[in-house]
Amino acid sequence: MNILVCLKQTFDTEEKVVLDGGRVKEDGVRFVINPYDEYAVEEALRLKEAHGGQVTLISVGPERTEDAIRTALAMGADEAVLADDETLFGDEYTAAKVLAAIVKKRDYDIILAGNQAVDDGSGQVAVRLAEELEIPHISTLTELSVADGVVTGRRDAEGDEEVVTAKLPVLVTAQQGLNDPRYPSLIGIRKAGKKPLEHVTAEDLGLTAEDLQVPSQITETFLPKPKEGGKILSGELSSQVAELIASLKSVDKVLD
Repeated sequence: MNILVCLKQTFDTEEKVVLDGGRVKEDGVRFVINPYDEYAVEEALRLKEAHGGQVTLISVGPERTEDAIRTALAMGADEAVLADDETLFGDEYTAAKVLAAIVKKRDYDIILAGNQAVDDGSGQVAVRLAEELEIPHISTLTELSVADGVVTGRRDAEGDEEVVTAKLPVLVTAQQGLNDPRYPSLIGIRKAGKKPLEHVTAEDLGLTAEDLQVPSQITETFLPKPKEGGKILSGELSSQVAELIASLKSVDKVLD
């Protein structure tokens, strides 16, 4: 079985986000594998152990992303491809385009990815990738099985459980609870440095500037407001409703 895993490097979730000039400062920050992608890596390794085959990591990001990739290789993945050409960087739309270009050059049966990245939380890239490849996708899985060319996924659905099936090839995304990712072993860490890691450019992937046009634009980046104590409304119910609506309009400005 040929297994691909989409991997992103993100801030450690314990890091404090600091803005400088409208941009997130990266100086001295610890970066890790996106936690949801760790579930995807672990599930890919379990599929390999059950069915045989190869696990290939694919990623778009700066050169430092190699650290996260080497960690996943130490966990047991076989090889990796990193698109670290800055002309390939953009938004979720362009990331899916780049990943699709990588995937189309390879044989695959299943693609795994995290449900979302903890830095932007958009949850778009994997689903966009499936659309680019014109294959089915099943999102937010908490259980996965593959048998006779059919994938069966289970996921939470408003307090119940939903079961979804699809034929290979398919893309699935991992949710918390799918598994417990393993730690890289000492032998795995030693082997990781020798495993193939291919760096690709826009030219390698046959992508033009027109292909990589970013359709979205970030106009402002800001930290959320500090949390304040809640306000308890009192009096007649009609008065409470009127006061709440007035507050939502004038203070929180979520109503017109």
